[in-house]
Amino acid sequence: MEKTSTEQRRCTILNSMVDNIYSPEIPEIVDLVVNSCSDRGCFDHLEAAVIPSREALIEIIDLIKDILFPGYFGDQTVDRNTLPYHLGNEITELFRKLSEQITNSIIHECKRCDEECTDCIDQGHEETLRFLRKIPDIRSMLASDIIATYEGDPAAKNYDEIIFSYPGIFAMTVYRSAHELHKQGISIIPRIMTEYAHSVVGIDIHPGAKIGKGFFIDHGTGVVIGETCEIGDNVRIYQGVTLGSLSFPKDELGKIIRDQKRHPTIEDDVIIYSNATILGGDTIIGTRSVIGGNVWITKSVPPDTKVIIEEPRLIFKEKK
Repeated sequence: MEKTSTEQRRCTILNSMVDNIYSPEIPEIVDLVVNSCSDRGCFDHLEAAVIPSREALIEIIDLIKDILFPGYFGDQTVDRNTLPYHLGNEITELFRKLSEQITNSIIHECKRCDEECTDCIDQGHEETLRFLRKIPDIRSMLASDIIATYEGDPAAKNYDEIIFSYPGIFAMTVYRSAHELHKQGISIIPRIMTEYAHSVVGIDIHPGAKIGKGFFIDHGTGVVIGETCEIGDNVRIYQGVTLGSLSFPKDELGKIIRDQKRHPTIEDDVIIYSNATILGGDTIIGTRSVIGGNVWITKSVPPDTKVIIEEPRLIFKEKK
């Protein structure tokens, strides 16, 4: 114990010496950083409204999961008798936290666009209530995804396993919630939510994509679904699939033209196997088609079509 105290005193003395030697340099560095904030080529968020909090939105995602799947998450048992009390607490908490973040988002957009912010707080509360009323429909869509996952994966033992552990279901839970906020015109928040899911499970779904019921992502790692994708019902995709943009149209000034359809349309009952890449806003994969692994598609595929790569020639060499 005495040795430890001696070492602590030695460290304190050394730290004090270092502070005395180098601390005078700090004000000059602070000035350099402050001056760099006047450089228009750099970014800061000064004199602006509070931006929605990523940390708060992660807490909100956990709350949404608990409400969408009562009794599955959290550390308490929920039964039919306690369900109203449990959901009452959870939905009240979600309303409080989400309305704060939506309000911040609305105020932030007003400030960014130099608009007068008059009823932003009321609007934030109303948009939150609008989202909360959609929860039963979101639950129904997710139920169809879970059933599709169970029916499409022979390794799945039961629905509980899928809800608890499948990365595709987590990604879809976040996406389906974020998509509804995106449709309401809420900025920033939907993208923060889906990018958080992307960082957790490696599945990148833009909240603007339109995805029908019974969607099954098997394995999931590396899946990319772009903003203007339209996906029908009962579609199954595997790891590494990219539904992306073929090119970025630009205006006469060379700037990207936004809000145009850039990503493919996948019709009902399509299966897309691993590492397939399908690009372009005019590309349509017809109903009941099967897209094989590793293919590259930039033009439409008729319904009931199978697209596969010609079997490669394998070379076997004996070890000497």
